[in-house]
Amino acid sequence: MNAPVSDKLATVFGGSGFVGRHVVRALAKRGWRVRAAVRRPDLANHLQPMGAVGQIQPVQANLRYPESIARAVEDADAVINLVGILYETRRQKFQTVHVDGAAAVAAAAAKEGVGTLVHMSAIGADSGSKSQYARTKAAGEEAVRAAMPGATIIRPSIVFGPEDGFFNTFAALARYSPVLPLIGGGTTRFQPVFVGDVAQVFAETVDKGTGAGGTFELGGPEIRTFAECLKTMLTVIDRRRLLMPLPFWMAKVDAWFLQMLPKPLLTVDQVRLLQTDNVVSDEAAAEGRTLAAYGITPKMLEAVLPTYLSRFRPHGQYDRQHSV
Repeated sequence: MNAPVSDKLATVFGGSGFVGRHVVRALAKRGWRVRAAVRRPDLANHLQPMGAVGQIQPVQANLRYPESIARAVEDADAVINLVGILYETRRQKFQTVHVDGAAAVAAAAAKEGVGTLVHMSAIGADSGSKSQYARTKAAGEEAVRAAMPGATIIRPSIVFGPEDGFFNTFAALARYSPVLPLIGGGTTRFQPVFVGDVAQVFAETVDKGTGAGGTFELGGPEIRTFAECLKTMLTVIDRRRLLMPLPFWMAKVDAWFLQMLPKPLLTVDQVRLLQTDNVVSDEAAAEGRTLAAYGITPKMLEAVLPTYLSRFRPHGQYDRQHSV
């Protein structure tokens, strides 16, 4: 049951995205008014039914235009920045989105006197990484803290849930391909975390100030290798597929061609990113900078994947047959 709508206002940049829609819903349930700052407000009307009439308002904002950011944060009590990209396009570059855009949001929030800023980064953010994605995520964190030292940084591992870009992609590929690639042999380790748990962290930070000013790493209850993630996915969709190891060097060759597609299936930078494990660090775990700090018990993959991957089964979600 939702709390009564209050006067508190949160601006959520990237509110219509995969993580964003869950964050918007979590804030609305707590009674916050939500301003979803997106590039295309006309494509964000699906957010409004998540709250009471008038509680959720999509507004136009583009991180490349400071004036639109300033309008979006005006009179806000809290600002959340979820904007990020997994690969570059002609107009969207890592530096522009992860660093310059993050800095612009933080600067606007500081100028407006916003009390709370929560910025989404990623586990693996590292200025020394071979991956440009990871380097710019790290630079973005520095830019945010330079503009607003009291900002909270949230670093999730791979996020799963409806509309995720990982399990949905491989489940769709398994429909047609008898072989699935295990990049780097499938030994890269992940700590998949449920999008609903991630959203609760953002909402709790904004609503109660939990973890304010800290850097938190969010991972699920188990560490799984790339190969184990695909095997779990195949079990859920009831299909048998050959998992073929693909050395990193060969994956980079394939990615060089695949990244030329309008929506790349794989890029060279993503292959570089896969050369490093994506799990909660020992330091964060020892210091309690994890989901535990928020009192959240993370959900298991097996408990959630069937709720949205069952459509990829050979006979659909209502007719479970033998694996094919």
